[in-house]
Amino acid sequence: MSGSGTTAGDDPLQTAVWRLRSRGCWTDAAALLTAHAADPAAALERAGLLVERCLFTGEGWADAEDALRTAEAVAGDDEERGGAACERGRLAYAATRLGVRDRADEARAALGRAAALLTPASPGRPLLDFRRGLVAEHIADSPQAARAAYQRAHAGAAAHGDTLLLSFTWHHQAGLALREGELAQARHGFAESLRIREELGYLIGTAPALAALADCEPEPEASRLRAEAGRLFRLLGGVPVWLGAQLAPAVPVRSSQVQSPPVQSATPPQPEPAA
Repeated sequence: MSGSGTTAGDDPLQTAVWRLRSRGCWTDAAALLTAHAADPAAALERAGLLVERCLFTGEGWADAEDALRTAEAVAGDDEERGGAACERGRLAYAATRLGVRDRADEARAALGRAAALLTPASPGRPLLDFRRGLVAEHIADSPQAARAAYQRAHAGAAAHGDTLLLSFTWHHQAGLALREGELAQARHGFAESLRIREELGYLIGTAPALAALADCEPEPEASRLRAEAGRLFRLLGGVPVWLGAQLAPAVPVRSSQVQSPPVQSATPPQPEPAA
């Protein structure tokens, strides 16, 4: 599951799902697909929405597990089974990344299973490559492997027209560039990610993009970008939860939410767990 926004010719159901998802209303978006849960594509999309909710809020793990089991049960071919395995890998990665439970081995195994099921030409392959990059960067601590995976994902997203995924590959490649001191390259990547998210109306991902770009800009532009990120963060009720540490102390995180992983310093920024 990735998505690229909506156009006038899109299916009304998908348009409604996108609008809710882009504003962080994952539960409502998933509810629209409940009646179609017997359809493998709809079941997988519903599971993806609820897994994404876990990544952004640190909540809803049981609902995501239930939806994922349904998607796995109704999958009928390798493409569908591969997509479900990719989502299971993302859920395990999210639990590990947010410090809920160490499921790193499960994440690797599930994404490896997805790689065996999805053909190189599969439209789901770029998203799989991206998620394997996340595991390489944030669990295996292998930036070189992560960069190679992000580059494959970026090329695949461009080839398949997955614009939203491009925003994530730009963002994470920029994060690696920033860690290596390549400021101009990082600024370009974060700016491209922000541009895409604003054009798509992906509100839930706009604040992280603004905050990341702020770490590449001089004052007063950096402060302006952080202030705008903080405004959106508050507007969305303190979501994504892991952004709170980067914006602190100006923006408090709600005490009921899972705390984001510790940030070692203000620069480089806390990477978003992502898609």
